[in-house]
Amino acid sequence: MLPWFSERFANPASRGHRAGRQAADAVATARATVAEALGAEGTAEIVFTAGATESNTLALRGVATHGNVRRRHLVTQVTEHPSVLAPMRRLEREGFRLTVLGVAPDGRIDPQRVADAVTDDTLLVSLMLANHETGTLQPVDAVAGAAHAAGALMHCDASQAVGKIPVDVGTLGVDLLTFSGHKMYGPKGVGGLWIGSRARGSGVRPVLEGGGQEQGLRSGTVNVPAVVGLARALELALEAMAVESVRVAGLRDGLERTVLDRLDRAWVNGAVQARLPTTTNLTFAGVDGNALVASLPELAVSTGAACGSDRPEPSAVLRAMGIPRHLANASLRISAGRFTTTEEVDVAARRIVAEVERLRAM
Repeated sequence: MLPWFSERFANPASRGHRAGRQAADAVATARATVAEALGAEGTAEIVFTAGATESNTLALRGVATHGNVRRRHLVTQVTEHPSVLAPMRRLEREGFRLTVLGVAPDGRIDPQRVADAVTDDTLLVSLMLANHETGTLQPVDAVAGAAHAAGALMHCDASQAVGKIPVDVGTLGVDLLTFSGHKMYGPKGVGGLWIGSRARGSGVRPVLEGGGQEQGLRSGTVNVPAVVGLARALELALEAMAVESVRVAGLRDGLERTVLDRLDRAWVNGAVQARLPTTTNLTFAGVDGNALVASLPELAVSTGAACGSDRPEPSAVLRAMGIPRHLANASLRISAGRFTTTEEVDVAARRIVAEVERLRAM
């Protein structure tokens, strides 16, 4: 990224001079890298944005507010990220009919519930690939089949999954897919939306008007250093994925074993098999989760999503899974990653056990 901050600082839209063309070439190379990684049919299917929130808004509002829209029904599920649920709710206030489906206790949606919910008036179904708090993986391919059988488009927020597990838009069968730079060890403030031919044929309207960059779908000067960084981070993640997914899952499983063997009234939330290799969500009955986080200042853990960490309310994801408020308020989200070591996991497990026991004794 460094050269694009300094020596090669030109605007990629300024193709009339050499420096601008160099920047444009760098963006084109990054776009090709991302397209290949996601199994896209061409680079034109990739639109760079400022992150997953903008990508989700572009996918949902971009399809729903297109001038040719005749269908007025939207479908999603209750544990989606707020960047999907909030624009869906706004579209509902603007006259769309919205169905928000519940999930099983493990956090997964039953594809048959989607098949039963969609009608010939359904425009779009949106389902995340991996949950941001539990790591639970959703049956996106089966749900996409149900959506397409009703003539609806399928959007997938895959921002938590890209770079951690294989993600191929053809295998998933989706029409739009969201990804984010900082979820794959890239820079913050950059992401993108893959838009397949079916979605483009139905029409996608920009939510930011202006100079017409990114094929007219995302106006604004392209953030060249961030786009270059996202693409390189994705390359590195894919190179390491086969080995790292196994290693990191082993670290996570080891932490769970240590903690659950030493503590009673503790358990894993969400699907145990169908989940990301990186994530666990643990409940410790009889403990306040915010107090537990405060007592572990050396650990980067949380009671829920980072975007809601300034609000002390229990996790909306866990509550939607049917977990009572007092238990949802006694839970921690813990993630391991590419740079996590066995020694760090051992220390974390011991500290969590010690603090849970201390807080319970109080």
